[in-house]
Amino acid sequence: MSDRRLIKMLTLHEGKRHHVYTCSSGKLTVGVGRNLEDLGLTDGEINFLLRNDLTRVQSELLNAVPCYHRLSEVRQCVLMDMCFNLGINRFMQFKMMLTALEMGEYKEAANEMLDSRWAKQVGQRANRLANMMATDEWYE
Repeated sequence: MSDRRLIKMLTLHEGKRHHVYTCSSGKLTVGVGRNLEDLGLTDGEINFLLRNDLTRVQSELLNAVPCYHRLSEVRQCVLMDMCFNLGINRFMQFKMMLTALEMGEYKEAANEMLDSRWAKQVGQRANRLANMMATDEWYE
């Protein structure tokens, strides 16, 4: 069987959508006719998407935050977690935190993280990340 020809035919018949949509059967669908309601995603597909998202987030941070490459792995992961959650545009609104990071004032950066609407919205996530920022230690 020719995968290339089958894929071309299925794409012609199903269409190709980059965003979730409701198909003619009323099911949430994505890609080339992938029924998310009945099939969902496999662990492998979820991990593939997550790794792609992490690559994108890291690239965004490298381009937007001058001190990112100088931070420890723990602190880089804190920023990645925040950016993953918020998106780069909302993350970049943490101006006082970013200024504290530039100056190497990690406890102040942690305080700025906690002094935000985001911290109130995400609760323990913010507490864990702020502690990691302040101590440079992984949360256990």
